[in-house]
Amino acid sequence: MKVFCEALDYHIEVPLRPERVICLVAAATEALYAMGLGDRVVGVSCYCDRYVPDLNKPVAGDYLKIDKQVFAELNPDLVVVTTGVQRKLGLELAKRELPVYALSLPNSFYGILENNVILGALVNEVQAGRELSRRMEEQARVIRERSPRNRPRVYTELWFGRHMRSIGGFTYIDDLVSLAGGESIFAHKRAGYLVPDFEEVVAARPDIFLLFSEEVYPVDPRRLVEERGWDKSLSLRIVESTVERGRNLIQEGPSIVETAAWLQEQLHQ
Repeated sequence: MKVFCEALDYHIEVPLRPERVICLVAAATEALYAMGLGDRVVGVSCYCDRYVPDLNKPVAGDYLKIDKQVFAELNPDLVVVTTGVQRKLGLELAKRELPVYALSLPNSFYGILENNVILGALVNEVQAGRELSRRMEEQARVIRERSPRNRPRVYTELWFGRHMRSIGGFTYIDDLVSLAGGESIFAHKRAGYLVPDFEEVVAARPDIFLLFSEEVYPVDPRRLVEERGWDKSLSLRIVESTVERGRNLIQEGPSIVETAAWLQEQLHQ
């Protein structure tokens, strides 16, 4: 059947039951496995094994490029990417007339749930996608209901290699902090990701410094606090997020609810 991907302005021909799916976005790989459809996945990105235990699938690429030889050998009938930085790769695959679909980067927790449904529909398993979203909603409800009434103010800093950003109110990470029982200091800002004004951070008087960094470019939050003079102007408790499943702020797959449960424990110690 014909499927239109608006993000790529591209029509693709998808089999009634796709059996050879390459997922170059870890959240989609994690979601397909959570739906019980891991047997349909034939190729993954180099990051997917962080979130699917014992994943043993050929690596077909990463976030920005593919392995052409592996792609040719796997002969996919569906390729899943996302938008944002990865949209460029999606456009390149569309030019090669590959059956590629780009899921939208979620701006909220509900965007993650919608992507589950879209992904389920793409592989002709709509109810599996909806059931996964229902399970995640229920897990989120339980986490939300057990949050203490006191909600610490949270300043979040994400390090993508040498590039640093904080979060506004237009990202699922803001929902993650809220679900865990915190209040993001920039939740009022009409942005997903922003370069923070450190004077504004100090003025907001956060209680928690929540930092994500990758193992290839580790960042020491204690050193940052000292360099910025926050050890004298703020009383901050540091919480560190990593790429590990259940502790990764930027992983928007089903394990986001595990991250929310972990973060709730960290915020309310």
